Amino acid sequence: MERLQKVLAHAGVASRRKCEELILQGKVEVNDQVVTTLGVKVDPDVDVIKVNGRPIRKEQKVYIVLHKPKGVITSVKDPKGRRVVTDYLKGIKERVYPVGRLDYDTEGLLLLTNDGEFANLLMHPSHHVPRTYHAYVKGVPHGDVLDKLREGIMLEDGITMPAEVEYYDVEPDGSSSIISITIYEGRNRQVRRMFEKVGYPVYRLKRIQFGTLFLHGLPRGKYRLLSAQEVKELRDAAHKTYKIHN
Repeated sequence: MERLQKVLAHAGVASRRKCEELILQGKVEVNDQVVTTLGVKVDPDVDVIKVNGRPIRKEQKVYIVLHKPKGVITSVKDPKGRRVVTDYLKGIKERVYPVGRLDYDTEGLLLLTNDGEFANLLMHPSHHVPRTYHAYVKGVPHGDVLDKLREGIMLEDGITMPAEVEYYDVEPDGSSSIISITIYEGRNRQVRRMFEKVGYPVYRLKRIQFGTLFLHGLPRGKYRLLSAQEVKELRDAAHKTYKIHN
């Protein structure tokens, strides 16, 4: 069940504030009953909702993977006028929201959807959905450094869960390296803080995988819709990791 004004906004009727005005003006009906109070909850899949006597468009569930560029805000709007991820979703009529977030300076795979249940499933801390990154650092961390990351790093908000860490690429002269790291939680700037703690600050960070979904083949700044099979695999993976960790 969702608030009526939220359902109206998601259906593209108007902004949420304007939808509230339409309700107060008596222009909205639910199952042929005029609604004039805010806060009423409806089931958009069952209830018949009309505005000015016309049924609203049923909202379609949309699932999107975007290759987020560096220097973009993971949000649908920014008060400072900076570029946000939804600026790249030309042609998408539904109001979608990011599933989790990527830092302003981090690029890579980002999911967006208007399916709140799906988003909550993937982001709930108890589900431990894996996220894989390529961390670019100066120099080459020794094996014992990687072991610390694998075992868990004590940060200001507690010790991290064990991570999967491997060398992905190393410059022949040892000037820099790319470390592949998979984490199972989504703390703020977690990967960057982990590497800072072991003395190898990250100068570039790219997420290449989220759950069963990979980034490869998708150009920077472009997006594509997920198939029904991909959505199912993500759901199944979230339920599987929940069972393993609980």
